[in-house]
Amino acid sequence: MLDTALWISQALILMALALNVYRMIVGPSMPDRLLALDTMYVNSIALIVMMGLWLNTKTYFEAALLIAMLGFISTVAVCKYLLRGDIIE
Repeated sequence: MLDTALWISQALILMALALNVYRMIVGPSMPDRLLALDTMYVNSIALIVMMGLWLNTKTYFEAALLIAMLGFISTVAVCKYLLRGDIIE
């Protein structure tokens, strides 16, 4: 039962990733593209966590935590750049 649920959820998350890639390419403005990129981070974290559940190992959870921290920091940096034109004041 768990294997079936993992396969279905991975397929749905991969479909969400494909839609995020479409929004990032076609997005009418830069904030839309930034939001699509941020959502791609979240979806990739979900895929990595599901892979850790499927393989029953803790290494994937640590990788997901690192990607979450890097995604947050990069999103804040790009937002500051878009708003002010400079990252460091």
